[in-house]
Amino acid sequence: MPRRSTVAMQYHRKQSGSVYQPYTSGTSLRVWEATALLLLLLPGLALGQARTPVMVKATKQAPVKASDVHTPDSHTADLSSTRVIASAATDVAKKPVLAERIIDARILPLFGERSKSPTQIEEEIHFLNDCDQSFTSREEASQFFSSRGWEYIGEAQLDTAAYRFNLAYILNDKNPDVYWGLGVVSYQRNQLTDAVRMLKRGVALSDTNAVMLTDLATVELEQYQAKSDTASLDDAREHLQKALFLRPDHATAYSKLSIASYLQADYRSAWMYLHKAYKIEISSLDLTYLQELLAKQPDPLGVFK
Repeated sequence: MPRRSTVAMQYHRKQSGSVYQPYTSGTSLRVWEATALLLLLLPGLALGQARTPVMVKATKQAPVKASDVHTPDSHTADLSSTRVIASAATDVAKKPVLAERIIDARILPLFGERSKSPTQIEEEIHFLNDCDQSFTSREEASQFFSSRGWEYIGEAQLDTAAYRFNLAYILNDKNPDVYWGLGVVSYQRNQLTDAVRMLKRGVALSDTNAVMLTDLATVELEQYQAKSDTASLDDAREHLQKALFLRPDHATAYSKLSIASYLQADYRSAWMYLHKAYKIEISSLDLTYLQELLAKQPDPLGVFK
């Protein structure tokens, strides 16, 4: 079965009434956030508020002359604190060069998990000190920025969302929403390996979160379809079973278990799980998948034809 784009991540908030209210409850969250980033936080990080960087995945041919090449100065030589070189291949004398395309490390999961330069360390200390003056605790500040990250995911502003989750990570690396959110961002970018890695770290911090477990299983199912990785399929089933143990009424988990059974050609079980999902929540059904299952085996109960 081809890799299906209709599988959706459950990135909504977990509990009604649990949305974090910052200490400036009378002020628009977005206005406060913009003000905080521009006036309180890191000068280098604040640049991401006005214009979100764009992920770059490819190099671009750009012919140049030898006279156009200059030696990097102190402002361009050290890119480790805020940027990652996507490609650097030059041979000016013989042929056109591949122009460097830069990926801003602020939009990579956990800032790309690179070694920090002295400048970056100094900026993070300044960031933490400013947050200490604006929030009652760093955990509260981390929750504030991760909440903003979820909002930006809902608006499909993935780079801005990643940046907010990274700020939340600086404040509290034990905040499971950091890894959950970055996992969803990576999934939406079609970076499945990163998505699995981030979600596993989130589950390790919050192993009773049925929705996050189902998100992890969702990515693992897609990874299996992309790479025929049997271990990913086994892990997905295990995580879905645990999610249902925690939340027996979780329709999405049943729906994913149906897909897992389908991938193993166990169509009888696939129908069983699909009907369980259908009874709990009709909207959990994927109509494209339903047609694929019908093509393999008629509905034993005759509900779907």
